[in-house]
Amino acid sequence: MSVAAGPQRVCFLLHLRPDRIEDYLRAHDVVWPEMLDALRAAGWHNYSLFLRPDDGLVVGYLETDDFAAAQQRMAATDVNDRWQADMAQYFRSKGATPDQLMQPLAEYFHLD
Repeated sequence: MSVAAGPQRVCFLLHLRPDRIEDYLRAHDVVWPEMLDALRAAGWHNYSLFLRPDDGLVVGYLETDDFAAAQQRMAATDVNDRWQADMAQYFRSKGATPDQLMQPLAEYFHLD
């Protein structure tokens, strides 16, 4: 698989608990400003989350120079620890935080 050079485009999946979808959406009405600052500082750009409400499938998309490095920079922040702990209640898998549950997808085509 070969995709053009430039920022790394990352798409990932997460799975919400169906009974917590509305609560999860409300939690994103006002994302903590320090979390937004940390994401930007870690190299997360053009970041979006999408929801399929009938089953709680979350699709995330972001652009970054190096996703592994951006994840490591976020993991090193206190605000990320607090955010992930707070968000864990909304996801199907117990005992793991959302950032540990991300299922990145392989990009195989891109049209500029």
